[in-house]
Amino acid sequence: MMPTHRLFHTLALLGALSAALAAPAAGAPNTATNTATNTATNSATTNATTSAPQASGPAQFRAFIASTHSAQARFSQQVMVRSGRQPQLSSGQFAFARPGRFRWLYEKPYYQLLVADGQRLWIFDRDLEQVTVKQLGDALGSTPAALLAGDNDLEKNFSIRDGGNSAGLGWLIATPRAGETSFREVRIGLRDNLPQRMEIDDNFGQTTTLMLHELRRNPRLPTDLFQFKPPAGIDVIGE
Repeated sequence: MMPTHRLFHTLALLGALSAALAAPAAGAPNTATNTATNTATNSATTNATTSAPQASGPAQFRAFIASTHSAQARFSQQVMVRSGRQPQLSSGQFAFARPGRFRWLYEKPYYQLLVADGQRLWIFDRDLEQVTVKQLGDALGSTPAALLAGDNDLEKNFSIRDGGNSAGLGWLIATPRAGETSFREVRIGLRDNLPQRMEIDDNFGQTTTLMLHELRRNPRLPTDLFQFKPPAGIDVIGE
């Protein structure tokens, strides 16, 4: 079973990426003809010393928003707390597609599946034999999702600044303008106009870090990848 606080941090990070893919991309290419882009990959483990100089984080972020309408990758996640307890580690794979669809699979240390079809979010806990259903807006509305909702509104809800270049990544730092939010700061590291690392500092002294590996931009994804049918005999809770 996924602890509640870990699920919150997952939804925060997941919301940020999925919202980025929910806004129409400027001049997004047809996936059937975009062979070169479909096969493009970018690993977060590329040696920084051999990487070309990166553009600023904000500039790369806006380029990502304008050119990306789907994505697929593996991830590793770490939750750190100020108390010095052992970091909480997890890993798996995900896929996103506009508008607002994603599939997020935890493979280690336990199996859990999150699927969004653009309207609802399904959270399947295999160990509990339980599915929780939420309206997607309700589940992600209080997360950093608004940060990546679209380049035109970026400065409306967030104070954005350039975080400089570090470890071969161009960094964007965003702080919410609203006084009452669940997080304090979001940092996004990009290389070649693709997000490689995301970090969220919440108001409880915890930092969640998401590393993206083998990220493919604009792959051709089957529509049923973002659909979920509860297995027979599973309890369904929610809407």
